[in-house]
Amino acid sequence: MADLQALADALIKGDRNKVVELTKKALDEATPPKDVLEQGLIAGMAVVGRRFKANEVYVPEVLIAARAMKGGMEVLQPQLAAAGVQPVGTVVLGTVKGDLHDIGKNLVGMMLTGAGMKVVDIGVDAPAEKFVQACKEHNAAVCAMSALLTTTMPQMPVVVKAVKDAGLTVKTIIGGAPVTQNFADEIGADAYAPDAASAADSCKQLMGV
Repeated sequence: MADLQALADALIKGDRNKVVELTKKALDEATPPKDVLEQGLIAGMAVVGRRFKANEVYVPEVLIAARAMKGGMEVLQPQLAAAGVQPVGTVVLGTVKGDLHDIGKNLVGMMLTGAGMKVVDIGVDAPAEKFVQACKEHNAAVCAMSALLTTTMPQMPVVVKAVKDAGLTVKTIIGGAPVTQNFADEIGADAYAPDAASAADSCKQLMGV
């Protein structure tokens, strides 16, 4: 039986080579791909997320763990597809129009992937139409938007309104340094995330998983 705890531990440490090696080994031992994903990779990333939330680790450690997870996912993805394992849901993710910051967005994307979601990253400086189009195209459950500048925050209600006007049953979540829960309430967003780990938790709640 594959040691999926060792896989989770390697991911927590950010040891990409070990994660790749243990993922391959688990699959060679005929461990179901879903178990490798959930009990190995997702379990490890969940610990990283909790530690990040508690300020026990910081952005560099999260990025290293996410890189390790990506290595494992590259090995696992074809097996998951062959086994018919679906992501828990799809999130369209982007930085709003006029804002070119992407570190926070990228971090959120890694956390969402680490929690078993499919992420459609539409990049930075994304107008409302681009969010709506991606949500339709990929049948998204959640539309997540980020802003790091107070001057670009007014783009968030534009996206929220565009999603609603398009008649989509897509939940909206916002985040970024100047963004607050009050602002989310004001503009009618479904959720607000103060950090990347919280974003993953909130998206799962919005999806009901």
